[in-house]
Amino acid sequence: MFARLSAIVIAAATAWPVWAESADDLLDALGVEEIVSVMRTEGLDYGEELARDMLPGGSSSTWSSDVSSIYDTDTMYETVRREFTASLGDRDIGPLLDYFASEDWQRIVALELEARQTMLDDDAEEAARAMFRDIDGTGDERLDQLETLVDANDLVEANVAGALNASFNFYSGLIEGGALEMSESEILADVWAQEEETRQDTREWLYGYLLLAYGPLSDDVLDEYIKLSASEAGKAMNRALFVGFNTMYDDISLQLGLASARQMQAQEL
Repeated sequence: MFARLSAIVIAAATAWPVWAESADDLLDALGVEEIVSVMRTEGLDYGEELARDMLPGGSSSTWSSDVSSIYDTDTMYETVRREFTASLGDRDIGPLLDYFASEDWQRIVALELEARQTMLDDDAEEAARAMFRDIDGTGDERLDQLETLVDANDLVEANVAGALNASFNFYSGLIEGGALEMSESEILADVWAQEEETRQDTREWLYGYLLLAYGPLSDDVLDEYIKLSASEAGKAMNRALFVGFNTMYDDISLQLGLASARQMQAQEL
């Protein structure tokens, strides 16, 4: 889904009030605040999983408090907003706002949010993944539509890159916090060793989610969204979203690494 800022500083400065407002309108239409709220819930669950896997004493009240502070929704949203707005620069996003004001789009947002919330449940997530596995490679028409959507914005690879960068930042936090000794080349080697597994997991999760979210949509409504997503404006929006969310996850991953290092050292004392 997301882009790279290449706007001239003076142009961005003179256009900022107009484009910042438009970007906020676009983020509202995309339901980003609600998505961030679900991501916090996902993060709190991940924090408990991380404690079980990495901390000798498991979770603690201090750890839970640290994780809760790291997944602060105001900070998360503001990071996404800042990077998203900067990445869009002075691009005209009027056509996007026109589409996102439509009844069809508001239904899509509601379905996406509902699917994300549903997949907080492990059994529901596995059912969505199984649904994808059952039709993968069968020529299923809905899956073909979704592959067009995914390919238009390179969603699998963009998510894989984001996940690997987040892993690198987590390692960096552990090292900076004094809990691990590794060179940058060793970190990179370890992260890249996860690439294929990460790609397979990402592909399965992504298509399971999309099948769940867009299942109620007609082919015509989904085709219209795919057409917009494949447009220049749609691709720019998705790139900007990736910049925002990846920056957010990079920051979170570094802070989780630092918090893990503090807990590991405290439990050793």
